Amino acid sequence: MNSRPIVLVFLLLVLIITSQFEWKQQIGEAEASPEATRRRQQALVVREDAVKEKIILAQEKNIQQLTELIQSLQVQLLHCRGSNSTTAHSASSNQSSTNDTEAEGHEIIDD
Repeated sequence: MNSRPIVLVFLLLVLIITSQFEWKQQIGEAEASPEATRRRQQALVVREDAVKEKIILAQEKNIQQLTELIQSLQVQLLHCRGSNSTTAHSASSNQSSTNDTEAEGHEIIDD
């Protein structure tokens, strides 16, 4: 019975010693490899730059589409203005010819 607690204590000590050794080793690796950390940071910067570039390209594409849409709308507006001025011009010439006919009719009646 006495051997069982002794074995448990021994295993606990082994576990504590090995875990501390592993922690120290990991800390030492982290401190010993600033070059690896620099490489990771550079890789992150490269990825961030790639994402930023993709965003910029997408925004430029959207701007180009909006510019084309504006140009199309301007052409449509000019076409509508042209149609309105032609309609207004023909309406005013129809109205003036109607007024001329009515004036002639009044002159005939007055005679």
